[in-house]
Amino acid sequence: MEQATADRGPESAASLPPGEQHPVTTSDGTEIRLTHYALGTKGPIVLAPGYGNAARAFAVDTVPKNYVQFLGEHGYDVWLLDYRASPDLEASRTQFTVDDIAMRDWPAAIDAVRQHTGADSVQAMGHCVGGLSLFMAIGGGLQGLRSATFSSLAGHPIATPGNRLRAGAHLATIFKKVGIKGLNTDYDPDYLPDRAVELVMRALPFRHVHDSPVGRRIYFVYGDVFDFSNINEETMDAAVPSIFGISNITFFEHISRMIRKSRAVDRAGRDAYLANADRYRMPMSFLTGEHNRMFVPRGLQRSYDHVRAANGPEGYTHHVF
Repeated sequence: MEQATADRGPESAASLPPGEQHPVTTSDGTEIRLTHYALGTKGPIVLAPGYGNAARAFAVDTVPKNYVQFLGEHGYDVWLLDYRASPDLEASRTQFTVDDIAMRDWPAAIDAVRQHTGADSVQAMGHCVGGLSLFMAIGGGLQGLRSATFSSLAGHPIATPGNRLRAGAHLATIFKKVGIKGLNTDYDPDYLPDRAVELVMRALPFRHVHDSPVGRRIYFVYGDVFDFSNINEETMDAAVPSIFGISNITFFEHISRMIRKSRAVDRAGRDAYLANADRYRMPMSFLTGEHNRMFVPRGLQRSYDHVRAANGPEGYTHHVF
C-alpha cells in the first residue's frame, strides 16, 4: 500500500489528505489500482474517469474544491478507480476492449473495496467510458453494487457528428492495418515523429481548442472533450496534460462499433449487456450536460428509458444540466 500525494495549487481549498493506493489484480492478471480517501462513512463510493484518463482527475489541486473534497464534505468514503486505460498504469500500453474493463476491472475493483471495508455493497459513479463500462458491467452480472451514477455516457453511446464520422470511417481499423497500435497525447519536441504530427495538427482548423501541442492531440484523439471557458489556465497547463495518456487501437475499434450501433455491444457486436434488463434493477442516476460535444444527451435519455421500460420508474433519475 502506498500513499498518493499531490502538490497543492495556489487556488486550492483545504488540502486533501493523502490517498492510500491499493493495487488490484484482475481475472486476467492485469494490475489496476484503487486510491482510497477515508473522508467519511457514507458509501463506499467508487469513481471511474473517462477513457485514457487517470483517476486523479477527480482530485486535481488546481481548483478551489475538487470532486473528492466535495464528496468528503458530504461524508463519503471515496475510492478512485484507475482501470486498465489509465496512463498511470503499465496496462494502458496493452491492447484491450471495453469488455475487459467491464467484465474484469469493475468486478475486481468492487470486490476489493468490499474486502477492504467489510461493506456488503458499494456505490459507483462512472464518467464517460467509466460510465459505459460500468453500465456494461452491471448488464454482465456485476455483484456487490447497490446504486450507480452515469455521467455523460451509459448504455447508448450516441456520438456528436465529428465522433460519428470517425467511427463511420473505421479509422481505428485503418490505423491497425498500417501498424499503428496506439495514439498518444504526450508531445516530445525532440522526437521527430512528434514534431511531424505537430506540424500537421497546427495546419488543421481546430476551433475552441487550447492552443498547445497536448491540447491539439487531446482533440485529435478524443474529440472536443472540454469547454475550455470552464477550465482555469493552471488546470489546463499543469493538470490536464498529466491525466491524459496513450490510447490503444483495439479499444477504439470496439467503441467505434458501439457508436455505429448506438448501443453497448461486446467486441463481436453481440447484445451481451442491454438484453439483461432485469440486472439494472437498482437505484440509478443519469447525468449529462446539454452542450456535451462528445456524446449527445439523447443517448443517456435512451439508457434511462431502457431501464425504466424494463423495471418500472422507481429508483431512476435523469438530469440534463
